[in-house]
Amino acid sequence: MTNNKTNKSIAVIGGGPGGLMLGLLLQQQGYDYTIFEKANPTVNNERGGSLDIHDDSGQLPIIETGIYDRFKSLVRYEGEDTKVIAKDGTVIFEEDAEGEGGRPEIDRGELCDIILEQIDKEHIKYGYAFESLERLSNNKVAVSFTNGEVEHFDLVVGADGAFSKVRPYLSTVDLDYTGISMVEINIDDVKNNYPELAAYNKNGKAMALGGSQALLAQLNGDGRIKVYVSYRAPKEQLNTYKQLSLSELKAQLLSDFDGWHEDLKAYIHAMSDDVLFRRIYKLPIGFNWNHDAQLTLLGDAAHLMSPFAGEGVNTALYDAYIFVEALKKYDDFDEAISYYEQQILSHAQERAQESQDNLELMFAPDAAQQLGEFFNSVKSEE
Repeated sequence: MTNNKTNKSIAVIGGGPGGLMLGLLLQQQGYDYTIFEKANPTVNNERGGSLDIHDDSGQLPIIETGIYDRFKSLVRYEGEDTKVIAKDGTVIFEEDAEGEGGRPEIDRGELCDIILEQIDKEHIKYGYAFESLERLSNNKVAVSFTNGEVEHFDLVVGADGAFSKVRPYLSTVDLDYTGISMVEINIDDVKNNYPELAAYNKNGKAMALGGSQALLAQLNGDGRIKVYVSYRAPKEQLNTYKQLSLSELKAQLLSDFDGWHEDLKAYIHAMSDDVLFRRIYKLPIGFNWNHDAQLTLLGDAAHLMSPFAGEGVNTALYDAYIFVEALKKYDDFDEAISYYEQQILSHAQERAQESQDNLELMFAPDAAQQLGEFFNSVKSEE
C-alpha cells in the first residue's frame, strides 16, 4: 500500500450494513474516510428484519475485520428452520436446523451495531442527507447535504440504497417494478402472546405460497414474527391499502386470503399496528455504468435485486470486502476502483438472476410444490 492511496479522502454516502462495513474495512487499512447517514443511530433498531448472512459472501468481511466472534455470539443458527406450506395448510417441506449452518440469522440492527462498535465515532456523521455533488477542476468532488453543509473528497461511494441519489450521476437507468408488492406486518412477543402460532412457525421462516399471493414469515431476534403479506399486483394496489385504517386493512388482508387455511390466516389475525408497505423494485440484471475515477456505487445502489434469494445485504457486505481487497491489490487508486467494479458487478449479476428466478418460482401457480421439491432435492444431495 502506498501513501498516495491512503491520502485519498473517501465519502461513503449511506450508513446501512454495506456502508458501515466499508467504513470499518477502510479504517483498518488506514484510509481517510467519512460515512454520512441521513437518519439517526437508533433507526437501525427500529426497522429492518432478520438477515441470513452467507458464509461465502457476507461473512467474509466479518471475518476480515475481526468481529466474527461477536457475530457468532448474536446469530441464531436455529433461524435456519425452514417450512414450505401450500395455501390449504399442507406442509410440503419442513426442516429443523441442526448445528451451525452456513447461513445463520441476525437482526439487521444487531449487525449494524456490531460494526458500529468498531468504528471511530469521528468517521461517521448523522443527520447528513445527500443533496447533490459537483466534480471540481482539482479532481475533488464537492458533496452538498440538505443541512447546508458542503464537504470535499477524492472519491464518493454511493451506498445509499435502492433509491440512491448518487446513482443518477453515473447512469440514467431507472428501477423496474418487479410486479410484487408487500404489506409488512409484525406480531410482537409471539411466544408469550401467541404460543400456538410460535410453535407453528418455529424458529426460522415459514413460506406459505399460493400462486399470486404469499405469506412469508420470519422469527426475529427480538421475539417478533415479521410477515411479508405478498402479492403479484399492479403498482397502484398499495395506494389503496395505505388509505385504510388498521381494522380496515386487517379485514382487507383476511378477505384477500379467504380460502387459505386458518393456521395461515392466524398470522394476519395476530398483526400489531406496526405496518409498512413495500413495492419490490430491481435494477436490470447486468446493470453497469461507465467508470468514473471520482465516483462509484455499493450495495443496492449498484445492483438492486428482489429479496427472494436473500442476497441483498450479503452482496453489499461482499462489495465492501472486494473494495478493500482491490485497494490492497493495486497501487493505482483508479485502477483499484475499476477492478472493484468489474468484480462486484459480475458477482451481482449471478445473484440478481437467482433472485429473479426465485421470484418467478415463488409466485408460480404450483409454487409450494415446486419449492418443496427443490428443498427436498437439495437435502437428498447432502
